[in-house]
Amino acid sequence: MEDYQASIRAPFAHLGIRIIDNKLAAIDFIDSETEIEPADDTAVNVCKQIRRYLDDPGANQCFDIKCAFSATPFQQKVWSELKKIPPGKVVTYGELAKKLGTSARAVGNACRQNPVPVVIPCHRVVSASGIGGYAGDTGGDLLKIKSWLLQHEGSAIN
Repeated sequence: MEDYQASIRAPFAHLGIRIIDNKLAAIDFIDSETEIEPADDTAVNVCKQIRRYLDDPGANQCFDIKCAFSATPFQQKVWSELKKIPPGKVVTYGELAKKLGTSARAVGNACRQNPVPVVIPCHRVVSASGIGGYAGDTGGDLLKIKSWLLQHEGSAIN
């Protein structure tokens, strides 16, 4: 737990918050019952914005959080498009792929590599036949988190 500068208890899991150089570096779904108080102003800000989203997903149309992580130019392009999808809306992997001139599998791989789920809303990308996967999971606890997030935002995906 010492790797995290804060953690938040969410209805679906604990979120471990990693901060590097005053920027959000990662959000992990962690197995813990202990909440870590924010260690610095950046962690306080991240926690505040995530809690606001958890209280009312429509209130936080876009997170205003500086991030620090490496990404390929393609991942950056996909994640930039994800941030444009408003709460309550979804797009399919294929629709996003067509917009970006790539394959649905490539979009899915970029979503899987997202280091800051919730902040970059990869949960808003679904398969053409249903909810699809989440963070590489197609049937376990992570998929339950995706389902919770979509229901929380008012999406009618099952």
